[in-house]
Amino acid sequence: MRVASLCCLAAFALALAPHRGALADGNDLPVDVELVLAVDVSRSMDRAELRLQRDGYVTALRDPEVMAVIESGLYGRIALTYVEWGGEAEQRVVVPWQVIDGPAPAAAAAARLAGWHGPPMHDTSISSALLFADLLFRNNGFAGTRRIIDVSGDGANNWGPPVTVARDAVVRDGVTINGLPVTLHPGGPGGMDPALLTAYYEDCVTGGPDAFVLSVRTPSLLAETISRKMVQEISERGPRLEKANTTRVAPRVDCEMDHRVPNMITTPE
Repeated sequence: MRVASLCCLAAFALALAPHRGALADGNDLPVDVELVLAVDVSRSMDRAELRLQRDGYVTALRDPEVMAVIESGLYGRIALTYVEWGGEAEQRVVVPWQVIDGPAPAAAAAARLAGWHGPPMHDTSISSALLFADLLFRNNGFAGTRRIIDVSGDGANNWGPPVTVARDAVVRDGVTINGLPVTLHPGGPGGMDPALLTAYYEDCVTGGPDAFVLSVRTPSLLAETISRKMVQEISERGPRLEKANTTRVAPRVDCEMDHRVPNMITTPE
């Protein structure tokens, strides 16, 4: 039995447990949004693409429009953390939880991210990334009016628990999952057809109140799309170009299309 599978099983059990940590204890700082930026750094992306992706988030954190929408909220601040993820037991926090309530803390978070040069990871476990991100909300010192996981990726779940099981556990905790499917090299190594990847994120990954998907199909639009997405989810304004599947009808795609190995959650047939 692999240690990674045991770790993932423990995280999955915690995600299914009653979410006492979601309740503010009176000492938590009120914020408009608690936002986890969960970014795919699996081996299907090369170092140049990883850098391009990080630069997109750096640009968004420095974007005056993003700052304006943060400052226009009820409390005028959000709490944000930036996480990179890959395989079942591969997650790392690059920017720990911090308050963004003006240009200075936003610039500090952007500078920390701009100086980060972490190596790529291996497989693509969206499910494990969601469970890991969900645990970050617990006892984080904040009381947000909304809790959001903003997950990006360039492929389907191929390791760890079934993605829909993880998604549903996270949504039951009152968390919204928004999606940023990224297609930087469609048809290439690890690349999925853009329309298929978008449908996969809409039907299999995203969920919760006001969940939505914005897709990136060319590198030149990555930074702009990340900024648009952050503005949209922080402000809850503007038309949603691609709504997530909130009615939970049968998905249009196989949500485990690329699941190559057994895991500790599913029961063998």
